[in-house]
Amino acid sequence: MKKFLVSAVMLFVLSVTFAVLAQAPKAKRINRAIDLLAQGQPIYYTGSHSGTAGSFEQGKQDAQTYADYISYDMEHAPYDIKGLSEYMQGLAAGGPTKSGHRTPAVIVNVPVNGTDEATVRANAWMFAQVLATGVHGILLCHADTPGAVRAFVEAVRLPNHKQGVGQGISEGRRGVHGAATAAKIWGVSQDEYLNKADAWPLNPDGELLFGLKLEDKYALENADENLKIPGIAFAEWGPGDMALSLGVRGPNAERNPQMQAARARVFAATKANKVFFLNSMNETNVIDMIKEGVMVGPASQQAAEIGRKFTNRQMAW
Repeated sequence: MKKFLVSAVMLFVLSVTFAVLAQAPKAKRINRAIDLLAQGQPIYYTGSHSGTAGSFEQGKQDAQTYADYISYDMEHAPYDIKGLSEYMQGLAAGGPTKSGHRTPAVIVNVPVNGTDEATVRANAWMFAQVLATGVHGILLCHADTPGAVRAFVEAVRLPNHKQGVGQGISEGRRGVHGAATAAKIWGVSQDEYLNKADAWPLNPDGELLFGLKLEDKYALENADENLKIPGIAFAEWGPGDMALSLGVRGPNAERNPQMQAARARVFAATKANKVFFLNSMNETNVIDMIKEGVMVGPASQQAAEIGRKFTNRQMAW
């Protein structure tokens, strides 16, 4: 009788386990943010200039974040590759997410200003090191000129990907070393990583998101030309730095006519070039932002949940 009870309990536990596994969501892509954007769903992020702590334990904790991606700041926080690498390992250890992705997507603000082509090429080693940790994208700060943007896209792409080559960009210059460590974070083989580590949506099978901060008067002047460069998925107008650059001060700087004109110009450039627009969202304006066409934004959990319900998102969070 005792053996029978033990066997019955074991069978019950196994049946429950298999049922849970059968119901667990299976992600279609590695990059959750791309998964959602491809479905026409807005995405919400957390992090940015909060100075995300680069540690394994922090990564484990953040693995179950409500957000679709984590903005990891290395623009104003320390450039700490070891810390970023440990953080990514922690995310992998704390995953998968409720949506079935191995980790939340991570997009890094790298401390390279896109002032000109020479500056970006001289500092391209930073992009290579950041990508080697297994992150899912990079945001180029102060993306001022088309030459800088072109150099950025070429620096983050592997030369085996040819989409867009000869149509505004040359082939990628990123090297193969680092692919092995990044592949482990993604949970794929090195060969699969080399095939998937490319700019989306330029490459429909790519799993990396690259964006621009058009956040000063120089970038504003070149907004349309900058966004014509192939390989860019999203862009923001950076109201904090934009206000300083335009000489607008005060608590209501964003409402200043100059600032509103700057936002409108960047937004129009994203629409003209089929690039997603990034803008801050909160509980009171998230629905209006979505109606306007904003597809990416920092948002609290409450704001994100309001937005997800409004767009009838089906993916678990």
